[in-house]
Amino acid sequence: MLDRADRVWPMTDTPVRERGRDDNRPMTSTESLCGALRLTDWGLIRAQGADAASFLHGQLTQDVLSLPTDQARLAGFCSAKGRLLASFVLWRVDDQTIYLACSADLLGPTLKRLTMFVMRAKCKLSDASAEVSLYGLVGAEAQRWIGDAASVTPWGVAPLGAGQGVRLPDVQDLPRFMLALPAESPAPALPVLPAASWQWLEVRSGMVRISAPTVEHFVPQMVNLELVGGVNFQKGCYPGQEVVARSQYRGTLKRRALVFDCAHALRAGQEVFHSADPGQPAGQVALAAPSPDGGWTALVEVKLAALESGSLHAGSVDGARLVASTLPYALLTEQA
Repeated sequence: MLDRADRVWPMTDTPVRERGRDDNRPMTSTESLCGALRLTDWGLIRAQGADAASFLHGQLTQDVLSLPTDQARLAGFCSAKGRLLASFVLWRVDDQTIYLACSADLLGPTLKRLTMFVMRAKCKLSDASAEVSLYGLVGAEAQRWIGDAASVTPWGVAPLGAGQGVRLPDVQDLPRFMLALPAESPAPALPVLPAASWQWLEVRSGMVRISAPTVEHFVPQMVNLELVGGVNFQKGCYPGQEVVARSQYRGTLKRRALVFDCAHALRAGQEVFHSADPGQPAGQVALAAPSPDGGWTALVEVKLAALESGSLHAGSVDGARLVASTLPYALLTEQA
């Protein structure tokens, strides 16, 4: 059966210089994925104050109290029903300042909702996007440009001038970094990386980024957030914690996120249907991006039972077929 406890899914393996190409068009091979781009689809929240860490610790799925200044972590912000309202890459700048990078289209509502719970805590939350620029860097040339600040450990954080560099997990054997630099700082002196190429690597990483079309659609485990270190089950309470813990320990996980390829365009929030069940969706696209080799790649939350037979299609049973690809980490399912 698909959801036996011992079933494991396979593992896979100064201004920016112009290159005379469309920034929205992906490069033609993974070997040529190299360069930098401003991450305009990401935003940055600043939490500042003596209680910043303790406040976030009580709101997010991650242990923030023990977060050191040389490490970044993934985290989720859930509703009372355990559904993800936002997801973050977070890191500590100093003893009283923590940055939370999230999807730009969710920054406003997320900031507003978090602020509602600050109450008497000594923590000020603000939108830092105008003061701090986020960049994505990919490839060996980018690693050389960063120099000694390029951590050899995924999720390592190192000072980079007046900013910080976060080492993200490699994808397709390519090093990736997220840089937070003062807005007045020059952009990395690297070739322009098309936005679609960065987004494709983001999909291939298997790490979800919740955006406006997928708000409150997923419990963390449905998009593998706990498998990539985004949920700490030893920390104290947070909104939705009981639902998240119940899903983890009662073995009721019947949905997971997997990577699929498709010949046609896909989008976050798009429903996916199984060939044998046209009346109800079998899953939903969480992230999608054009593939360097043509077509599209998506991280899709899907009913595990739908993988037993038949086929999956985007939008309807008559839509484009999804072809299963591979995650860069093992996916262990649980007995229902």
